[in-house]
Amino acid sequence: MNRFFYEYKYIPDSNDKTDVKKDMMLLDIDKNGSTYYSHEKFIADSTSKAEIEKQLKGGFGGNISINRREGPGTVSFKVTKQYPDFKTYLFRSISTDQYKIAEDKKPEWKILPDKQKIGEYNAQKATTSFGGREWTAWFSTDIPFQDGPYKFYGLPGLIVKIEDSTGSHIMTLVGNKKMEAAAPSTEAQLPENIRMIGIGGKEIEVTKDQFKKAWKAYVNDPTKNMKQAMMGNANIKIRTSDGREFTDPNQVLKEMEKMAKERLKKDNNTIEPNLFADK
Repeated sequence: MNRFFYEYKYIPDSNDKTDVKKDMMLLDIDKNGSTYYSHEKFIADSTSKAEIEKQLKGGFGGNISINRREGPGTVSFKVTKQYPDFKTYLFRSISTDQYKIAEDKKPEWKILPDKQKIGEYNAQKATTSFGGREWTAWFSTDIPFQDGPYKFYGLPGLIVKIEDSTGSHIMTLVGNKKMEAAAPSTEAQLPENIRMIGIGGKEIEVTKDQFKKAWKAYVNDPTKNMKQAMMGNANIKIRTSDGREFTDPNQVLKEMEKMAKERLKKDNNTIEPNLFADK
């Protein structure tokens, strides 16, 4: 398996462009397809920060440092592609439900003559309109994979850098390594610094339109899943990162709704705006 390390810089709140987040993303490629995901979100704790930095050494990104963000607020989506037809799925959660969203469009590229060096690789420029954003990519034929970060693929080499026109989302290749195949683990994502005890998520395969409906329902009532869970489980408890615990149903719902609304207000600059639009 080939593992490619991408530094992902993104601005979650369009009203605060000075708040730039960083995550180390991994693109694992084997003969069957690829998986793009956050190291901190999906890799088990046994793979430490020191181990990842060790893996980076020897590549052109060996001097990259990995800064962990506080709490479970790392990138929670995952993208898989199945070869040879590049059937693509996005995995992301709404409350305690995990969704598998089928992608119905492929990136349509315009390859330009511009060339430049990205790290140690010779790269060429290409552009595309995808997911509600305009993207500029740099791909290298030095790396014989027609793949790239997130849902991007289809160029005559690996995408080593891609950036949207607003500078809100930038993914840059910083290292690579041959690895033994290993499947990342998953967990449900909850708002902000809250984690739930005793409730597991479920995976639901949906179309984009079905996901939009589910997202709209969540925005209108972010505690719906919690209410349903409480009906069948009287021992539900939530715990915040500062050690506070809530067991009273009214307190639980109030805290959950407050956190969800705060997160939604600040997380308004998603990588794929069309996925959350009404139309």
